[in-house]
Amino acid sequence: MIVAIGVGAVNVPVGDVWHIVVHHVTGSGTASSDPALDQIVWNFRAPRVVLAALAGAGLAVSGAVLQSAVSNPLADPTVLGFSYGATLGAVLAITLGGSVAAAGLGVSTAAFLGAMVAGALVFALGQRRGRMAPTRLVLAGVAVGYVFLSATSFVQLHASPNELRTVLFWTLGSVAGAQWDQLPTVAVVVIATTVLLTLFGRRLNVLLAGDESATALGVDVHRLRLVLLVLSALLTGTVIAVAGGIGFVGLMIPHLVRLSTGADHRRLLPLTALLGAVYLVLVDLLSRTLDRPNELPLGILTALLGAPFFLWLLRRNKAMD
Repeated sequence: MIVAIGVGAVNVPVGDVWHIVVHHVTGSGTASSDPALDQIVWNFRAPRVVLAALAGAGLAVSGAVLQSAVSNPLADPTVLGFSYGATLGAVLAITLGGSVAAAGLGVSTAAFLGAMVAGALVFALGQRRGRMAPTRLVLAGVAVGYVFLSATSFVQLHASPNELRTVLFWTLGSVAGAQWDQLPTVAVVVIATTVLLTLFGRRLNVLLAGDESATALGVDVHRLRLVLLVLSALLTGTVIAVAGGIGFVGLMIPHLVRLSTGADHRRLLPLTALLGAVYLVLVDLLSRTLDRPNELPLGILTALLGAPFFLWLLRRNKAMD
C-alpha cells in the first residue's frame, strides 16, 4: 500500500510516503516540507489505496461465503447478480435524486437494497423442490444479472449528461474519487462482517458436507443461508456504493487461497480478505500506470483478469459436467 501510494503521475519516494503517512496517522515526526507533496500523498492517493484495499477484501470475502453457501465454486457477487442489483440501486438513487432523498434513502442504502433484491430473486429461482441446486443457482444469477443490467442501461438512456458521467462510474468501477469521510463506514462494515463470518467458520465448514449432514449435526441450514445472504449483500452493497461495479474479485481470490491453505473457513476468510485487499490495490496501481496520465476503470482490468480464470475454473471443476 505504501508503494502504491508513491506511484502515479508524480512519483514519490517510499521514504517520503512513509513519513507523511506516519505523521498524519500518529501525529509524530515532522510534516513534509513540500505542501504539494503532502497533498498528493495524504489527500489524493492514500484514501484511494485504502478504499481499494477495503473493497477488495469485502468483495473477496463475499465471494468466499457465497461459494460455500450455495455449494458452487463458480458463485460470486457478480455471477449471482448481487453486483448488478447493487449497481442498479445506486444508479436509481443518482438519477432519481430528490425523490430518493425524500424517501430517506442514500446511494449506499439503495445499493444495499438492490443487492438484497437481486439475491432474493436468485435464491428463489435457484431452488428446486425446496432445495438449492448449484448449477441452477448460477444460471438464475446470470439471468437475474442481465435483467438488472438491462434495467441499468434503460435508466442510463433517460439520464442527463451530468448524471450519465456519474452513472458510468458505478458501471465501470473506480476508487479515483475516494475521500477520507467515505472510509469509516466501509471499514466498519468490511471488518465487522469479516470477523462475524469468521466466527461462523465451523458452521460454514459443516455446510460443505451437504444440507442433510449439516442438519443432522444441528445446523439450521435455511436460517444460516439467510444470514449469509444478508451479510454478503451488505458487503457487496457497501463496497459498490463507494467503488462502483467491480467484478470477478469474489470469484478469483477465494479459490487462490483454497489452493494454498485449504477450505477451513476459520483460516480461509481472513486470508481471503488479506489477498483480496492486496489484489485490488495492485489492480488500482495498474489502472493509473498502464496508460498515463489517463486512468482505466477497475472493472475493465478485473474482468480481463477474471474472465479467463472463470473459464479455467469451469474446465477444472468436474462437478459441473
